[in-house]
Amino acid sequence: MFLDQQTFSTVIKSSPLVSIDLVVINQNGQALLGQRLNRPAKGFWFVPGGRILKNESLASAFKRLTHDELGTEFAIEQATLQGPYDHFYNDNVFGEEFSTHYVAISFVIKLTQPLSNLPMDVQHNGYKWFEINDLLNDTAVHKHTKWYFESLSNNISVEL
Repeated sequence: MFLDQQTFSTVIKSSPLVSIDLVVINQNGQALLGQRLNRPAKGFWFVPGGRILKNESLASAFKRLTHDELGTEFAIEQATLQGPYDHFYNDNVFGEEFSTHYVAISFVIKLTQPLSNLPMDVQHNGYKWFEINDLLNDTAVHKHTKWYFESLSNNISVEL
């Protein structure tokens, strides 16, 4: 269920938002990032993802978000759970009057074929495949995105 702006503003002011972030790795070991159009993290390169809606199961949210953010629907069973992360921002989708707190649940998707229908101008105005070492050193990549790849490189159970 999507909320009207006034209600959603109250939620953002009062409570953490729960989201799914998608760490997408292609067959060459590169990571997909999108350049964000919206606050928070506007203008930064960030992993695709989005909020889980009220009364939406994790599995259903995963299908919706992969379709909406990647142009291809994936089932949650096709991904590996990386874990939860706290993201704190000084702004929010509507402006700078109050902060945003996300509890982001990160999943790694290892592609077996290219993505051919990435949606433009909804959440991201462009996409780019990054070498992981390059994104870790790029100031245009948001720190919260870097955390996922720092964890990947330190976690031997998730092989690229």
